[in-house]
Amino acid sequence: MSKFKTEQEEFWAGDFGNEYTNRNQGTNLIAANTALFSQVLSKTRRISSLIEIGANRGMNLAAIHNLFPELKMDAVEINEQAAAELEALGLGEVYQNSILSFSTDIQYDLALSKGVLIHIDPLLLDKVYEKLYTLSRKYICLVEYYNPVPVEVEYRGNTNRLFKRDFAGDMLDKFPDLTLLDYGFVYHRDNNFPQDDLTWFLLAKKH
Repeated sequence: MSKFKTEQEEFWAGDFGNEYTNRNQGTNLIAANTALFSQVLSKTRRISSLIEIGANRGMNLAAIHNLFPELKMDAVEINEQAAAELEALGLGEVYQNSILSFSTDIQYDLALSKGVLIHIDPLLLDKVYEKLYTLSRKYICLVEYYNPVPVEVEYRGNTNRLFKRDFAGDMLDKFPDLTLLDYGFVYHRDNNFPQDDLTWFLLAKKH
């Protein structure tokens, strides 16, 4: 009997997740991520801790470490191989778990999702939104594929694996004390630091 609740979790915990981990590496990716997060995080103030959900092997955290070398950075990652690679970086605590099952009382200055919400079963997105909100003390950063209305997209020959929508808008509607600080887009044909046509949003809790 599976320990996971959804077919998407099984997908990423298994062989496809391993293959993704093997592809998802390299100095060029870290450079592009460093450029991205230097822009995203320029609007934050005095952050000392961060948690990333679905961190894979740590390409985002390695980039953020270049910018904030003293930042405490923890991560949740469902795939065993990726979690081991991430742990080897020594950047913080690694919780090898599904975000749907993960639970902690710790709050962080920033909660981050990059290319993760797009792979969550849409019926369970509210649960993940709540976890991101609860994990965050100050800021939430979402870097995902944007679409004004929810759509499903075939993903490397697989159906029911990738969903685009207005994730930030969902969270702003769900949590009245969130505000939009900044947002932007990174094109796959960027001359220097391409990303996979990602739209990013930086949300903040009102205090």
